[in-house]
Amino acid sequence: AISMNQYARMDGLIYTMIYPMKPMVKTRTLDLINFDNIPGGQNACIAVMSYSGYDIEDAVILNKASIDRGFGRCAVLRKHQTSVRRYANGSQDRTCGPPAASAFPDGEKDKRFAKFKPVDEDGICLVGEKVCGGSVMVNKESPTDTSASVGGVDYGLHGNGVNLSAINYKYSGLSYRNGAPSHVEKVLITSNENEQFLIKVMLRQVRRPEIGDKFASRHGQKGVCGLIVPQTDLPFNEDGNPPDLIMNPHGFPSRMTVGKLIELLVGKAGVYEGRQAYASAFGEEFGSADLPSLASEALIRHGINYTGKDVLYSGTSG
Repeated sequence: AISMNQYARMDGLIYTMIYPMKPMVKTRTLDLINFDNIPGGQNACIAVMSYSGYDIEDAVILNKASIDRGFGRCAVLRKHQTSVRRYANGSQDRTCGPPAASAFPDGEKDKRFAKFKPVDEDGICLVGEKVCGGSVMVNKESPTDTSASVGGVDYGLHGNGVNLSAINYKYSGLSYRNGAPSHVEKVLITSNENEQFLIKVMLRQVRRPEIGDKFASRHGQKGVCGLIVPQTDLPFNEDGNPPDLIMNPHGFPSRMTVGKLIELLVGKAGVYEGRQAYASAFGEEFGSADLPSLASEALIRHGINYTGKDVLYSGTSG
């Protein structure tokens, strides 16, 4: 999440998670910045182990079933806009509904007619409509001649001006130019003191993790996805639970991110204790920080190895 009002904003580009979670392990600083209400990640069940060779050089292995359930899924919101202008000679742009299917040789099956499918009768795309490459989002037309003076009763002008009905228009609409389809999230129309209207269209793309996408923990342990494995082939513990993500243990010794190891231990204890764990630095003897020794005692109380380790069984051979 980027802010509490992220879906009310019309930013040029927004990347946001679909299912953000408040962290299982937090610090005093995260409380001060109200991070639980604007989380920036997801909790994952991690196995620190080597698997298949696709996890070398910091690559990670993802569970396909976890991705299907929404793990790592994000939305990309992108703004497109066009203006409806009034020109010096009195003429102005106009929006109009989609053309009739009878105007095309193949009728409703014509590809050129299909481009106007998202457009409503007012010439602006409908919220929720799917737009593909070449689809029209705003069916706008502009006058071909913006220099000749316009006459007529509508403007209270007299003389040899051009009649409004005689103005020729050309297409100047807003089209979607992208290979991947999107959906219309919302439409906003604004105007200024010069009666120039601005039509803003926010498009939404939902993306799921795939091979090559980059993941990182809060300790700077970053790596790309090397393989997505079906859940049936992943290792599982005595309770039958497979991990969401497998990371290679060779990333720890050289980088010395001991804080992540402690976070894994304290986070697992917090899961079984049913509360968020505190991981403020240096223990904070006067505060409520969870020390590794206290986390180990909590794990022992629940009948689990005090180091947080688990015996895993191969999903392919058992």
